[in-house]
Amino acid sequence: MDDLQRLDKELIWHPFTPLQGAADSIMIKSAQGVYLETVDGRRIIDAISSWWVNIHGHSHPYIANAIYQQARKLEHVIFAGFTHEPAIRLAQNLKRILPGNISKLFFSDDGSTSVEVALKMAIQYWHHRGVSKKNVIAIRGAYHGDTFGAMSVGERGMFTDPFLPYLFNVEFIDFPKGDCEDKVLTHFTELIKSGEVGAFIFEPLVQGAAGMRMYSAAILDEMIKMAQANDVICIADEVFTGFGRTGKIFACEYLRQSPDVICVSKGITGGTLPLGVTGCSQKIVSAFESSDFTKTFFHGHSYTANPIACAAANASFDLLMNDECQKQIELISSLHQSFQSRIKDHKRILDIRCLGTILALELKTENETSYFNEMRKKIYPFFLERDILLRPLGNTLYVLPPYIIQEEQLHRVYSCIEEFLNQQE
Repeated sequence: MDDLQRLDKELIWHPFTPLQGAADSIMIKSAQGVYLETVDGRRIIDAISSWWVNIHGHSHPYIANAIYQQARKLEHVIFAGFTHEPAIRLAQNLKRILPGNISKLFFSDDGSTSVEVALKMAIQYWHHRGVSKKNVIAIRGAYHGDTFGAMSVGERGMFTDPFLPYLFNVEFIDFPKGDCEDKVLTHFTELIKSGEVGAFIFEPLVQGAAGMRMYSAAILDEMIKMAQANDVICIADEVFTGFGRTGKIFACEYLRQSPDVICVSKGITGGTLPLGVTGCSQKIVSAFESSDFTKTFFHGHSYTANPIACAAANASFDLLMNDECQKQIELISSLHQSFQSRIKDHKRILDIRCLGTILALELKTENETSYFNEMRKKIYPFFLERDILLRPLGNTLYVLPPYIIQEEQLHRVYSCIEEFLNQQE
């Protein structure tokens, strides 16, 4: 193990991790269900679904078998000029659960690239129509990924400062929390009425990386309705919220309006393999339907619609749509709500919010709420020492478990949260 740890530090650059001063990475040898198993025998509850991707638990035999069977038949093939059954079946499955106006699906590699595809579709749509609508509206605090287009429509700050000269201009509106909805809507209306906005991109109902910030379906419905009435393309980034996280299969199901474009990834394969999908309405498709080669959507990835990833996604879909999984989502949602009610008045809590399987506790600190709040340095090790993985967003502690978590396991997480809160008094 010591040799592996040495090689890890010598050779590997981990994400969101400083190259000096960080603790050694924990060596995982296997994982089963909600547990990550370390080389030294610890069993850690994965209470954040390994960065929000694992929805059915680790090493699920049904998904593993689907991967095995597909790998023996077709591991990969170029997706330009060729196709295969796993991708076609996945497209059918997704069509069943995506908003009804979504007509075509474009495959990519992950959440960030699914957003890149969406932005390029919207920009090229206006190019093909010969219309100059170059402005994009996004919501402050947004996180849409780390590629350049995704960074452009995301929150500007420490993560993006080195790249600011290279990001395209975006019109940001304030986060539409309850006490400023009218002000946000007024600003949004002014931007839309200018006639210069080509697209509006949003994380529906929950801004994940911003600290699980939640806003109402009603205000989002108003914005989408106004945008579409003024011929603005609406892009829903459901990379995080998709596949049951909010209590519904997609957060857009809470809305009356449907987006023109939707981005999905993370939970799509049950947390086993990388895959991104961008779905779009016939309105978008129509701008590309031409024998003129210049109207082609010139975008692609070497591993577009990888058959093994598609097979995993189809297996994950089967599990997700099963009654047992839906009951588990309801159970987690109910347990979160009960825990929220029990501790909401704790003096260490600034705010507590939950939606579906998402539970977030914003803790009171001397410093401003942010991703870089020093409270994260207390939260993370406290729970790891108790064999629970909770990776906070600054001073926001959140629980986002795989759907297969059992009630007693979730109560253990809650109990440790209460211990942490009481210790901080």
